[in-house]
Amino acid sequence: MAGIVGGWLAHPVLESWRGVAPVVTWAQPTVLLLIAAALGVTAWITHRQLQVRGVRIEAHRAVNRLVLARACSLVGALLAGGYLGYAVSWLGYDASTTAGDRLVRSAVAAVAGTAIVIAARLLEHACRVRKPDEN
Repeated sequence: MAGIVGGWLAHPVLESWRGVAPVVTWAQPTVLLLIAAALGVTAWITHRQLQVRGVRIEAHRAVNRLVLARACSLVGALLAGGYLGYAVSWLGYDASTTAGDRLVRSAVAAVAGTAIVIAARLLEHACRVRKPDEN
């Protein structure tokens, strides 16, 4: 919710302060999608190691992956909300202008932020160690 409110307020506040609203390029959603892909690959590798093959990894590596997953989950949610709020702030403007570009790119970035959250939760789930009686 904080991200949505912050993103929604970024448009009018920064436009009145600087005279122009922030521009969202394709670089932002692309980087977020790359982060989500890296998290997804790490989750898949961790799942295969721990759950499928039953190979133990060092404790500090498992903790590092878990901390990474938790942090990315929180930051991804904040980014998704922020970009979603920013996209909503452009609703009602002429879609053929730069407002339409900002709306679309912000919406794609919000989806990419959601993908980060999903991949991070998958990584967090993959870090779980099975009890000996679970098979």
